[in-house]
Amino acid sequence: MLSVLYLTVLLALYMLPTVSSSNVIFRNNGYENVVIAIHPEIPESDDIITQIQAMIKESSSYLFRATKQRAYFKDVKILIPITWSNKTEYKMPTRETFDNADIVVAEPYLKYGDDPYTLQYGGCGERGRYIHLTPNFLLDDTLLNVYGPRGNLLVHEWAHLRWGVFDEYNVDRPFYISGTGNIEATKCSSDVLGVLACHGPACICKKDSATGLPDADCMFVPDKVQSATSSVMYLQGLSSVVDFCDNKTHNSEAPNLQNRMCNYRSTWDVISNSKDLKDTTPMTSSPPLPMVTLLQAGDRVVCLVLDTSGSMANFNRIQRLKQAGEVFLMQIIETGSYAGIVTFTSSAFIKKDLVLIESNYTRQELVNSLPTSASGGTNICSGVRKGFEVFRQHDGRTNGREIVLLTDGEDTGIRSCFTEVEDSGSIIHTISLGPQAAKELEQLANMTGGLKYYATDSLDSNGLIDAFTGISSSNGNLSQQSIQLESNGLTVKTKEWFNGTVSIDKSVGKDTFFVITWQTSEPDIYVWAPSGRIYMMANFTNDVTLKTARLQIPGIAETGDWIYSFYNKHSSSQAFGITVTSRAADHSVPPVTVNAHMNADTSVYPNPLMVFAEVSQGFLPVVKASVIATIEPETGTPVTLELLDNGADPDVAKNDGVYSRYFTSFKGNGRYSLKVRVQGKKTTRLASRRQNRALYIPGYVENGVVQFNPSKPPVDDDDLNVNVGSFSRTSSGGTFSVAGVPPGPLPDKFPPSKIIDLEAEIKEDTFILIWTAPGNDYDLGNASDYEIRMSKDPLTLRNNFSSAEQINTSHIIPLPAGNQESFSFKLEDVVTENGTILYFAARAFDKAGNMADISNIAQAAMIIPSDPVKPDDPVKPDDPVKPDDPTDNPITGINITMLVLLVAGSLIVVLIIVSAVVCGVNSSKKKRASHQAA
Repeated sequence: MLSVLYLTVLLALYMLPTVSSSNVIFRNNGYENVVIAIHPEIPESDDIITQIQAMIKESSSYLFRATKQRAYFKDVKILIPITWSNKTEYKMPTRETFDNADIVVAEPYLKYGDDPYTLQYGGCGERGRYIHLTPNFLLDDTLLNVYGPRGNLLVHEWAHLRWGVFDEYNVDRPFYISGTGNIEATKCSSDVLGVLACHGPACICKKDSATGLPDADCMFVPDKVQSATSSVMYLQGLSSVVDFCDNKTHNSEAPNLQNRMCNYRSTWDVISNSKDLKDTTPMTSSPPLPMVTLLQAGDRVVCLVLDTSGSMANFNRIQRLKQAGEVFLMQIIETGSYAGIVTFTSSAFIKKDLVLIESNYTRQELVNSLPTSASGGTNICSGVRKGFEVFRQHDGRTNGREIVLLTDGEDTGIRSCFTEVEDSGSIIHTISLGPQAAKELEQLANMTGGLKYYATDSLDSNGLIDAFTGISSSNGNLSQQSIQLESNGLTVKTKEWFNGTVSIDKSVGKDTFFVITWQTSEPDIYVWAPSGRIYMMANFTNDVTLKTARLQIPGIAETGDWIYSFYNKHSSSQAFGITVTSRAADHSVPPVTVNAHMNADTSVYPNPLMVFAEVSQGFLPVVKASVIATIEPETGTPVTLELLDNGADPDVAKNDGVYSRYFTSFKGNGRYSLKVRVQGKKTTRLASRRQNRALYIPGYVENGVVQFNPSKPPVDDDDLNVNVGSFSRTSSGGTFSVAGVPPGPLPDKFPPSKIIDLEAEIKEDTFILIWTAPGNDYDLGNASDYEIRMSKDPLTLRNNFSSAEQINTSHIIPLPAGNQESFSFKLEDVVTENGTILYFAARAFDKAGNMADISNIAQAAMIIPSDPVKPDDPVKPDDPVKPDDPTDNPITGINITMLVLLVAGSLIVVLIIVSAVVCGVNSSKKKRASHQAA
């Protein structure tokens, strides 16, 4: 049972906001410890550093103006890779790494443009993971006309990253029909003026006869000179734009991600209510220039600090520790790193000083120093301090060093070294083994930016090896890192088999290891390569005492499916485990990787948690893979969830390589561990990141003339439709804690998830609604009923949903969560005709009466041009947009100012002509009269 203290700690932690791996601090209006990391594969360039420094200074001023004098960049660190030359002005980093940087500078994997973007897959107001800028974006000044000043663009991306707002344009729906029936560009604010145009010598904008909207060749081109001051999340490149859209300027009709994800709130409403700015007052004077520090990463230095107290003799923990430690030292830690070993009980001992890992001999030397026995008490701080001593003996410093701390014991004195740990500058990764490990252990990782893992005593889960396998280098060089392809375990009855398949793809294959562990006695082992070659126990290095067998595949492992089978010849059941790791086959081709984590480290029942797994190759998403999460509690059976990338809550965007699911199946209080298994299939492929990118501005209207920017480099379909094919990956997502779970069967307190992808259309006299089905508990199971309402005014659905007209949905039987629902109906009191515009919203209920949040608002519009146009008919400036209102619209190519000038000019010409005619007539009359008089 959870102690009262532990519950209090978790309740306090739950009140804190969810954060990314960043250690940014917002204090006295200034952002401190912002980290910009340069990828180690980027060639050395002083110009990149110079441009980053200039961008930071420029962005700080723009940020200050855009936040109404509430925020600026105070302290920024540029992390320079170890691959660049060392310079005297470069300082040593402390806890700054490539993996926890806020902004990364790296080439895009497969050339598809230099659009800056933010990896952002949380909900509204939730922080993103990182901003990605390319070297070319920093160095090529011709892109300034495309994206605007670099400082402005950085603020656009910072708003994604720090405040969780979304873009106010939509490349998939660049135009829409407004509530008044006019064609509008998807933008915020609607005050931004421009024209409709297309690029090319023979290009003509055309209307789609079905929708009445401009076709795919048409673009909205803004005026270069504007009076509109918003919005940063739409066109930060315009010189007049210095604000975020607020409640006065926000365009709630625009079909963009900001409206869909933030319930039609303006970006400034979200930002000003963020934890950073909510209680911040504007500064009365200009902020100082940002302080920029240059840091250069050094060699990786790691010390294993391992608990060998008496409790480690229970449940075979000490042997499992040595099995997992051997995997880390032989397969995971990178060549060229330094490693040492400390053990602790009531006091601590240096088992092995730091050793440079340069061969299998030095690796084995470290393995031989791993502990083999357990006795005594537990003093975690003594172990940590001894780890610091190992570091100081090496080069006199502790900052930037890593401790891997494993313990299974409680320790009431762990807080005594918190201040020392925080001041050390070291990174501490923690591994909690068993249910009694100190509850404060994760705080050591949190305060130092380390990883957190939890392993149960179940031999089936392979959890301890998974924890050690996840602690790889954070320098961003994926070609050096060991990738876990397979992790599996099973208790096998006597005379039965344990079978499985691991797929090795062409992005990996170097340093491939198969490691087999057993509980009691060695099994018969068979591993079949794709070519048919069989590896048996005789091919493995067998350690009977450690109960481990290791096979290293020479050279580059064959691509394809490797099949393994283990036969339990022992007289009783026993647990088997298998771990397969490998490295990149080619340093120039990044391997497919998986980054798994929960949306929060702690939760208090009945608040749900969300599971995320980002599957990517380099910086490109991998889509259409099978992703299964296993969540293991302290007691009870593990829970498995299939994660989805379908664009339904909690997934922000469909097919972006981020797979997610709600977790509500709590099995009591305490720690849980997360592991994600990914299997690539024949349909698995690469995709581009389409969300949260800076808008590529097609051009500007200057002095009434459209000046196009160079066309955006086309995305090579061959690049983005690469079939990744069969691959296997396993990744540990660390640990999280839950408190407040009541004993016994849990009441149904979880509603269906919010529908966020509702779409509507009209076909003749039939309305069609499409959405992804939510579940009974968020996105699990089946909802019970749907409530769908409609209105001519979208604000009614947003602000007073229950007052809108209800649609009869009694005959809808909700499908299981994740399936596509389609609902067709006719409205007897509505005549569908040209100009019909209606809005719809929906929500689901479960059998217990729990009610979901109201969905996004979907528009169904029937707009047919007054003069029917064929698909190849051009859109003319005088084409009426609204059937019963032939007035012009800025989108058709003429803004209001231009229209006034044209009308005034036409009137002047007419007046001149009329005057000339009148004068001519009068002159003729005078001549005629004179002639008659004569």
